[in-house]
Amino acid sequence: MSASEPLTKDQLIAVMADGAKPKDQWRVGAEHEKFGFDRSTLRRPAYEGPGGIHAMLTGLQRFGWSPVEEGGHLIALERKNAEGFSASVSLEPGGQFELSGAPLLTMHDICNETGQHLMEVKQVADQINLGFLGAGFDPMWTREDVPVMPKGRYDIMRSYMPKRGKLGLDMMLRTCTIQANLDFSDEADMVAKFRTSLALQPIATALFACSPFIEGKPSGFLSARANVWTDTDPDRTGMIDFVFQDGFGFERYADYALDTPMYFAKRDGKYIDASGQSFRDFLKGELPALPGELPTIKDWNDHLTTLFPEVRLKSYLEMRGADGGPWSRICALPALWTGIFYDAPSLAAAWDLCKDWDIADHERLRRDVTRLGLKAEVAGRSVRDIAVDMVAIASAGLKARNKLSGGMVDERGYLAELEEIADSGLTPADRLLALYHGEWQGDVSRIYRDFAY
Repeated sequence: MSASEPLTKDQLIAVMADGAKPKDQWRVGAEHEKFGFDRSTLRRPAYEGPGGIHAMLTGLQRFGWSPVEEGGHLIALERKNAEGFSASVSLEPGGQFELSGAPLLTMHDICNETGQHLMEVKQVADQINLGFLGAGFDPMWTREDVPVMPKGRYDIMRSYMPKRGKLGLDMMLRTCTIQANLDFSDEADMVAKFRTSLALQPIATALFACSPFIEGKPSGFLSARANVWTDTDPDRTGMIDFVFQDGFGFERYADYALDTPMYFAKRDGKYIDASGQSFRDFLKGELPALPGELPTIKDWNDHLTTLFPEVRLKSYLEMRGADGGPWSRICALPALWTGIFYDAPSLAAAWDLCKDWDIADHERLRRDVTRLGLKAEVAGRSVRDIAVDMVAIASAGLKARNKLSGGMVDERGYLAELEEIADSGLTPADRLLALYHGEWQGDVSRIYRDFAY
């Protein structure tokens, strides 16, 4: 269905601006992806079959998840919590299993939600001989080894991606991430949070780097996942330097989205290939894929999901810089950004860490941390030193929030692993490489035994 009246630019901007909330309504959403594997062969599971992804989605419905179908295929699950907020389980293109958590008030709530999900997944997976691994990049299998899930938008993306970069198919099929979604109070608050988190996203990349292997061997990267994003599609990825320029706000981001080529439009439950076409033409009823049709707000929302900068703006801000990893780091990422974002002195202190960096610093740092992790440098400081300061700032912010679990413990404990990583100067990937060269004796398959959920 198309709109009967052309959308105005103000309506497009409002999709983002209307997300503004007073501080007492701010929440946090946590997302994470993980690789499934057959416990006998270690191969990634297909969609069909007794040990497949469809069987996982079917089995999870016993825990109150409702099915979501597309084109006759079960592709996702949804469940409301006691407050009426929805969480979902969905599939990435290669069957990576994603939890998009409900917007919650505290890190205690997020870790409870994550733990419940992983226990449900383990119960079903144990019955069909599957395991699940948290890592940033598939440690063993080639693109050709990865089964593709039956979702319409992914067919379009798989066709278009190789036209815009060499590693887009790796992004789709062989990467997993941890993300956190956070609120803002108004445009000025959004701008301050966007700038600070975009500049510091490479520091988070280093802290969470957990993907040193490609096809069974060390790749030269500590975050192969982050490296993939440097050659996926320059139109819709990266450090988007306009965020640091005077005058940045909701309208400037809307212009960026309008100038980013489309992937698709959805009509009657089917994806229409509009790859490379212009949303500006769509607004004029001149989209070649749907001549004469005008877009709806849903079309605009769909389009916003096809932008992949290191920080993404919707009706909230989405932190996108971290590799997948173990349960503890799934809880650590939202804790890191909540401590920085939701306490004004902490946000100001975090901006002080990076306010003098220029766009060349941002771009170089983004690339350097993929190989060097905490040993990279920017503006005369090591990433390790900046990471120590960043985690300490987040800890102070969480202390100031004073959100207690059972009236006893605040949220700072969720940062403990990041404090240890920053203090040691060793990323999770460095530790995996030490195991590979030592105890594992060059056998990457040990990661499935030693690090599965």
